[in-house]
Amino acid sequence: MELRHLRYFVAVAEEGSLTLAAAKRLHTAQPSLSRQIRDLEYEVGVQLLSRSVHGIELTAAGRAFLDHARLAITQAEAAGEAARRAAQPVKATFGMGFLTGQEVEWLPRATSILRDELVNIDIRVSSHHSTTLADDLQRGRLDVAFLRREPKPDLEYKLIAKEPLVVILPSDHPLAKAKAIAPHDLTGQTFIGISEIPRVLRSIVNDYLKRHEINVAPHLEIDNFAMAISLVASTRGVALLPISAEHHLPWSVVSRPLKGEAPSIDLVVGYHESNTSSILRTFLSRIDDLISRKSSKPRRNH
Repeated sequence: MELRHLRYFVAVAEEGSLTLAAAKRLHTAQPSLSRQIRDLEYEVGVQLLSRSVHGIELTAAGRAFLDHARLAITQAEAAGEAARRAAQPVKATFGMGFLTGQEVEWLPRATSILRDELVNIDIRVSSHHSTTLADDLQRGRLDVAFLRREPKPDLEYKLIAKEPLVVILPSDHPLAKAKAIAPHDLTGQTFIGISEIPRVLRSIVNDYLKRHEINVAPHLEIDNFAMAISLVASTRGVALLPISAEHHLPWSVVSRPLKGEAPSIDLVVGYHESNTSSILRTFLSRIDDLISRKSSKPRRNH
């Protein structure tokens, strides 16, 4: 069984189609892909995929095989990344990842607590969705990331901030006249929901709406702050976002706190428990200093 067979199988399982997997993910011909899948099933000894006019579905054996296939691919990528890093020059590389939008506030402070070490290391910085950052930590592509508390094995988290959720809305919206917005004021509004990509935020927002028995059908769903703010401005809708979104608001969009006890979302520093980087140990030892450098309160729009 070769690693490429596992990659082919995972691609077909996730796309639900041999045609889409061949064209979009693997850039190969469908007959060749079908042959590779048959070879894999022959080697495993059971049927992994069920083929019908409706597409491709996993058999019970296929569902069991999928988790192990993903893990094997992740471990192989981590092994390759570890080997590449070991072969790098003596000057160490420290990979830092940021949930998109959070680098504005946290990158300057994260580098400032490593000021003395900067002359001896190269820092790589990336920003992405929280789930992608967690994957990169697992695969050894990042040493540390500022993200949400993703349910991933082998990752450790340190809480650095609890962000209350606020209402984001156009500056001339009728609700913008209020100093704070009651949960039920959201009923009947054009509501900008959260997609499944920022799943931690989506869960918190949906739980809050359900707890207050607010029935809203999202007009559209967003992946990040920039998309949310743009849709709020263009559709005259409202959204619930972490308070750090206030750093990105244009003049035409404002924020208002929620009345009562607002839900909050954790921002954490994540790292892999087996990472032995001395720079990581230094960074983690200075987490309290990192938090103390945080500004006392994010900007609010009035």
